[in-house]
Amino acid sequence: MSTRVKKKIEYHSLNVLTWLIVALVVFPIFWMVKVSLHTNGEILQGITSLSIPRPQWLNYKNLWETINFGQYFKNSLIICFSTMVVSCFLAILAGYALARYKFPGSDLFGISVIGTQMIPGIMFLLPIYLLFLKIKDLFGIPMVDTYWGMILVYSAFYTPMSIWIIRSFFVSIPKDLEESARIDGCNRIQAFVKVILPLSLPGIIAMCVYIFLTAWDELMFAWVLTTTPEVQTIPVGIRLFVGQYTNRYDLLMSAASVVTLPVIIVFFLSQKYFISGMTAGAVKG
Repeated sequence: MSTRVKKKIEYHSLNVLTWLIVALVVFPIFWMVKVSLHTNGEILQGITSLSIPRPQWLNYKNLWETINFGQYFKNSLIICFSTMVVSCFLAILAGYALARYKFPGSDLFGISVIGTQMIPGIMFLLPIYLLFLKIKDLFGIPMVDTYWGMILVYSAFYTPMSIWIIRSFFVSIPKDLEESARIDGCNRIQAFVKVILPLSLPGIIAMCVYIFLTAWDELMFAWVLTTTPEVQTIPVGIRLFVGQYTNRYDLLMSAASVVTLPVIIVFFLSQKYFISGMTAGAVKG
């Protein structure tokens, strides 16, 4: 068998394998959406056909009316978007400093930043809860069941990985571009804003997508640190819904679809930037 034929067979085999993996990943999402368009009676009887004779769009309307899904959705947007802004701002400053400056302890700090991701988050749960209670006792500032409490916790957890993502992207940008801008009359801050940040846009978008999606799906801290629907996020709302409406699979699948599909849409719209940002610095730096 010739080398050309072998390469062609290998190419088509990899394509088949790739599409098989895609099908395995996409099918559960397809089935979730499909089930959400059936009545609860049809689901309990068992769904075997891939066709949907009469889509039950009222399931989605009933979802918003039954469990106040709109409030959970709003809470998630506020907390996740605010976390994204805070973490992104801090990560850009820290990442740029690690990429461009050498100061005493810079290497140790860089290793410590990524090293924090090896510690299981559940180990921080009780200390953070007790700390929040202590802050309220000493200063009268409520932290449990508040937006800013959740934003503070999420920002603390997602900033280290964000620093590493954007730091790798800053390292991949040649220093000559920044030096040329300074020769043309820009100071260091102007060169950073006018040259480095525009070139770092794919990395910044990747970082923002990572922060938003991770915060959107987080349940453990949201479950413990929020107690009322005015602050609770979508994962908590679904968890409460499962406990209250165990047999309403139609509404459960509708809730899962509402949570999942917007995230998938955001990811696919930004996948080009996300992939380029996540792979930046893989070779250099």
